[in-house]
Amino acid sequence: MHLMELPREVLLGENLAGEAVNVAKRLKLGKKVLVLYGPKTRKIAGEEVEENLSQEFEASGVVVRGATMGEVGRVMGLARELKADWLIAVGGGSIIDVAKLASYRLKLPFISFPTTASHDGIASANASIKDLGSKTSVKARPPIAVIADVRVIKTAPYRYLAAGVGDIISNLTAVKDWQLAHRLKGEYYSEYAASLSLMSAKMVIKNADIIRLGNEESVRKVVKGLISSGVAMSIAGSSRPASGAEHLFSHALDMLLEKPALHGEQVGVGAIITAYLHGLKWERIRETLKKVGAPTTAYELGVEPEIVIKALTIAHTIRPERYTILGKDGLTWEAAEEAARITGVI
Repeated sequence: MHLMELPREVLLGENLAGEAVNVAKRLKLGKKVLVLYGPKTRKIAGEEVEENLSQEFEASGVVVRGATMGEVGRVMGLARELKADWLIAVGGGSIIDVAKLASYRLKLPFISFPTTASHDGIASANASIKDLGSKTSVKARPPIAVIADVRVIKTAPYRYLAAGVGDIISNLTAVKDWQLAHRLKGEYYSEYAASLSLMSAKMVIKNADIIRLGNEESVRKVVKGLISSGVAMSIAGSSRPASGAEHLFSHALDMLLEKPALHGEQVGVGAIITAYLHGLKWERIRETLKKVGAPTTAYELGVEPEIVIKALTIAHTIRPERYTILGKDGLTWEAAEEAARITGVI
């Protein structure tokens, strides 16, 4: 049996803070809701969403301070105490990831209300939880609905939008890794999920000139790509359509650095190198990232060249069960350095 879970509703538009009320009514989510937001996103949209919900529902708010198992446990405890029927996450990746995992473990639905468009977690089933010094992807459930307010997302620094492009463009190498695992290891492969994932990547390449403007239309293009990536993962029943060696490289950087760059920035740079290893047109990925103002070098990531090489040599150990272009034994220091130098990353 192959189970596909998808968001029931996706709203994309402007001034949508009040729409959570209508979505919850249409989906019959119950009277008690717990609203999650961060210290900053509370002011940006969290309080407004909570206020609107309070007119029709019993709404309580909680400030989440990072994607850790401690915060997941705290939110679960509060949701039980309040007898919450559903959750809504107003924030960036960390807030959404905490809501995603907490709601999954409590068997409650949750709505995703992203305040940035920096990675595809806004609509996917996977939660990245930072614990024990490294970010680990945990299987959860996709949101029952996504409410993406273009005006709210546009208020975030442009850097986040460029990072979103990095996450979407990395689908090109993720799908290549998936095809490799299918051919060499007999891993399950969904042509439909792969096609949707690749289409999202091709659309950001095509629309790079619009995205670089940083306006409402730019946000719409990136958000649609991120949601499509999330849906592709739901169709596949795994993160395979949007996560390959470039994501393992990013997780390795998270382990090696105290203050890593944004997830989408790291996987974008990782995609340049892994595209080279696959024999793809890596220059096209680099040019698109340059065009939208995303990092393409270790220097722009704020990472020492040695750390990039080190990350490439240990990336294969992060998820040994996931076969990628890095192979079972990974890259040697020399091979990693050569790939990073040829692509201009170092």
